[in-house]
Amino acid sequence: MCRFITTSHLSDSTSKASSPIVLLLSLVLCLPTFAQDNGNYDWLHYGNDLGHSKYAPLDQINASNVTDLEINWEWESIDNQAVEERPQHVPAGFKATPITRNGTIYVSTPLGQIAAIDAQSGEQHWAFSTNTWEHGRPANNGFNHRGVTFWEKPTANGIEPRIIMTTANAFLWSIDAETGEPDLSFGTNGKTDLTLGLGREVNRSMIAHSAAVPIIGDTVIIGSVVYDQPMFDMLPEKLTDLPPGHVRGFDLITGEQKWIFHTIPKQGEYGNETWMDDSWKVTGATNIWTMLSADPELGYVYLPVGNPGNDFYGGQRLGDNLFGTSLVALNAETGERVWHYQIVHHELWDYDPPAAPTLVDITVDGRDIKAVAMVTKQAFIYVFDRLTGEPVWPIEELPVPASTVPGERASPTQPFPTKPAAFDQQGISQNTLIDFTPELRQEALEIISQFDYGGLYTPPSLKGTITLPGWTGGAEWSGAAFDPETSMYYIPSVTSPIVIQLVENDPAQTEFAYRRDGIRNINGPQGLPITKPPYGRVSAVNLNTGEYEWVRPNAEGIRQQIIEMGIADPGPVGVPTVAPLMVTKTLLFQAITDGIPVLRAMDKATGETIADIPLPAIPQGAPMTYMVDGKQYIAISCGGGSDARMVTLSLP
Repeated sequence: MCRFITTSHLSDSTSKASSPIVLLLSLVLCLPTFAQDNGNYDWLHYGNDLGHSKYAPLDQINASNVTDLEINWEWESIDNQAVEERPQHVPAGFKATPITRNGTIYVSTPLGQIAAIDAQSGEQHWAFSTNTWEHGRPANNGFNHRGVTFWEKPTANGIEPRIIMTTANAFLWSIDAETGEPDLSFGTNGKTDLTLGLGREVNRSMIAHSAAVPIIGDTVIIGSVVYDQPMFDMLPEKLTDLPPGHVRGFDLITGEQKWIFHTIPKQGEYGNETWMDDSWKVTGATNIWTMLSADPELGYVYLPVGNPGNDFYGGQRLGDNLFGTSLVALNAETGERVWHYQIVHHELWDYDPPAAPTLVDITVDGRDIKAVAMVTKQAFIYVFDRLTGEPVWPIEELPVPASTVPGERASPTQPFPTKPAAFDQQGISQNTLIDFTPELRQEALEIISQFDYGGLYTPPSLKGTITLPGWTGGAEWSGAAFDPETSMYYIPSVTSPIVIQLVENDPAQTEFAYRRDGIRNINGPQGLPITKPPYGRVSAVNLNTGEYEWVRPNAEGIRQQIIEMGIADPGPVGVPTVAPLMVTKTLLFQAITDGIPVLRAMDKATGETIADIPLPAIPQGAPMTYMVDGKQYIAISCGGGSDARMVTLSLP
């Protein structure tokens, strides 16, 4: 399939038929998204397509032979040597999903390095370091990165391939995909400083970038990782030092900023009135730390905007706080808002959208809809017409509890989708508590009596509120996978309640009157979880109907431990861990650790496990698949620290 941006989707200044750049850009966007006649298939983007389906129409590896999968080659991450040289800079897990183009794999590392690797042999062609470590530990998640983007740059001499990457020390790089050298015509010596152009002076230690970025035409659209709570050990003096999470478009020919969309609207802009007492002037965050999605045919980019700072107390930012915790559609060429929907008003739970929305073409009640579906930490699926922002199924504003914290004013209502139903447990009640035995249930009741608790959107309190889902979901950064042939949407999720307790701040330190006193998990009786299983699951929902086809625990979990306690066998209970998915023409794959790390192959129609293929280290990234010279491969990033590697499997 080839996709083009017509000149009608470009601004007046770039839509002239005589412009060679426009003609070249039309060719650039014609990238193959299906297997070619010569037996090659490229996984071109983080989610394989800009709509993040995580789907590949390959069937060489199928139910009849998947048990024969074996490791073809492993690539030892170049970060491993860097950790030995600088042990003070230990990265987080190796979470990147590689991409492929013309038989070459491109992958980023947590320490901000890029490698080009032969997709058949695993031989490294080149490596480039952005020297991210030079600025110390990055904001929020430390050394962390999830992937790069391939782009074909139009020049007077033809098309030149580039790797585009943002870094955890806040730079945007353009690297020659053939040589691994910086594109010196881009920005300053191949990079653009992303701390500039936000409208406020930004401390580099407070902002980072770890996501693979979308490109439409010659525009790359960039979100950011931002601290969203008071960091007294770093910046004790002012709330205003927290950076805003504004989204920007950059020109990939020059590296210059083209536009900015204020996720915290300025005076006179739409939504500014939702920030009371001029709180828009000093509030930070409201950022996008995860991936963005894009529709090149429409020229739209879809922003899963996160929560404003302070995470769990909003007394200093009363109001609904647009565009916090919202899905926003922008014109990718101009940065102008097309539509938006706020999924949480006046956010107090850290329910920022964790993953890229999924672009889905579905048929509902006989009507074909170009839709966008977004899974959330609170275990809802929001589904909208991606042209207009109209909900595919009604969304109701329902009453929710008020806050008991002085100065706080929680929103009196929140939006609840009527369809699909929630894919994981929501809220704490007697119905959600562990009930293997009456004694365990009674112990669980005694435990929760120490805290405030209730339904979804019960606000944080000074006593401590049990929140379910917690801030890790429900859904998490791995997102969901969509099969366009069946309209099945596959969602990994976890059941992991937490306790949020607020404490009073010293007013001399910050404008936040309260902050969280840490976040802690809540244990159940006798070391067991507080809620009923499963504690991790995979759910399959048909987006044509909004109904679930099946729901299964994602693993055995602590099943044996429960049996050894003299409790009746509960069956598989799942594990509360991020377990990314990939779907092909024949199978559903999940990267998961249940005692041992495995790549699990499942029947798409039932969720039943067909095979568990052992992996040499804990899988951290989402799996992907590609084909070279008629041979299908599956690649996945594993391990971390000084033992990170990319594992590639194939049939013998």
